[in-house]
Amino acid sequence: MFRPAAIFIGMRYTRAKRRNHFISFISLMSMLGIALGILVLITVLSVMNGFDREIKKRVFSMVPPITVDGVAGFVKDWRNMETILRKSPSITAVAPFVSGQGLLSSSGAVQPVMLIGIIPAEEKKISELAAKMTQGRLSDLASQHFGIVLGEDLADRLGANVGDKLTVTTPQFSLTPVGVIPRFKQFTVIGIFHAGTGWGFDTGLAFIHLPDAQKLFELGNNVTGLHVNIADVYAAPRITEQLAAELGPSAYITNWTQQFGAFFHAVRLEKTMMFCILMMIIAVAVFNLVCTLVMVVNDKESDIAILRTFGATPKMIMAVFVVQGAIIGVVGTIIGVIAGIILALNVTTLVDWIQKLFHVQFISANVYFVDYLPSQLQFNDVWQIALSALVLSLLATLYPAWRASRTEPVEALRYE
Repeated sequence: MFRPAAIFIGMRYTRAKRRNHFISFISLMSMLGIALGILVLITVLSVMNGFDREIKKRVFSMVPPITVDGVAGFVKDWRNMETILRKSPSITAVAPFVSGQGLLSSSGAVQPVMLIGIIPAEEKKISELAAKMTQGRLSDLASQHFGIVLGEDLADRLGANVGDKLTVTTPQFSLTPVGVIPRFKQFTVIGIFHAGTGWGFDTGLAFIHLPDAQKLFELGNNVTGLHVNIADVYAAPRITEQLAAELGPSAYITNWTQQFGAFFHAVRLEKTMMFCILMMIIAVAVFNLVCTLVMVVNDKESDIAILRTFGATPKMIMAVFVVQGAIIGVVGTIIGVIAGIILALNVTTLVDWIQKLFHVQFISANVYFVDYLPSQLQFNDVWQIALSALVLSLLATLYPAWRASRTEPVEALRYE
C-alpha cells in the first residue's frame, strides 16, 4: 500500500530500535501523560456535571421556575390572571398559592416556618412534593380538615408524627374582650416529606390546603400569588420579561435565577476553572513531548542529513517529525478518551465499592447535598477535551520539526 515518505518515516521513528530505547521510553511516557490528563479531566468534569444535575434536581423539584405575586401582597382576581398566564405557549402549568410566616408548636417545642397553602392536584404540576412524601400522601391534604404536611427535619425538631396535633400561630392579631391576641389554629399532621438537605426545604416549609390558608391569613378568596411552570427552566428570565409586559404593574414577577442564579453561576465558573487548571496536566505531558522530539531530532541528525542528500526537502523533513508527534498525541488522546469515558461511567460504582471495602464515607449529604458521588458524562465535554489535547500535541511538534528541517547535511555528516 502506497504511503507518503514523510508518513512512512515518521511511523518508523515512532517505533523503538535497539539503540534508542530511552527515547522510545520517553515517547511512551509522553503518550501516557496525555492519556492520563485526558482521563482525569473527563472524570472530574463528569463528577461536577453530576453534582450540578443533582443540585438542580433538588432545587427545581421544590422551587417553581416563575412566581407571580400581587404588588399589594395578594392577588384579587387570580382566576383571570391564571387565564392570561395559561395562554402563553411557554407555560405548562399554573397553580395558586398562599404563603405566610408562622410558628409551629408541639410538645413544648416551637419552630418558625413558612406556611404555604396549595391545591394538591395543581401542585403536582408545579413541583415534585407528592413524590417526596415519606409518610402519608399529599392527596390526603383536604380542604376544611386543617391538615398539614411537614418537612422531615421540621417534624423531628417538633417531635411530631403523622396523626399528631400541633398549633399554628400567625403574625395576624385578633381583637378580643381580653385584648389583642395572635391568631392560632390547631392542625393535624397528615404527611411528612423529605426534599434533601442543604436548602432548608425540610426545615423551613410546611404545606396546608389553600382554603385553610386563606382562612388562617384572612385573605378571603384572594391568594398570595401564582406559581408558574415552564418547559425550559433556563428561559425563565425571558419569559419573566414577557409576562411583566402582559400583566403590567399590578403583578410582581420573580424567577428562580434571582434566588439561585448566583449559586449556579458559581458552579459553572468552578467547572470552567477546573477545566483550565486540569488542562495543565495535559500541557505538562505535551511539554514532555516537545523534549522527546528534540531528543529524537538530535539522535536522528545523521539520518536527516542522508535524507537531505537524497533530495528530501526541509518541508518533508518537518513533516516527518510532525507525523511522529501527531501519532503520539493521537494515540494518547484515544487511550485517554476511552479510559476517561469508562471511568466516568463507573466512578459512582467504584467509589461505593471503595467505601464499603474500607467502611468509610467520603461523601456526606450534610455537606454535598448527596451521600454518593454522582457522575454525568457529557460528550460535549469529551470532544472539547480531545480536540484541545490534539491541538496542543500538534503545536508541540512545530518547534522540533522546524529545528529538524534546518539541519545542515554537511555539518551533520562531518563526524560520521
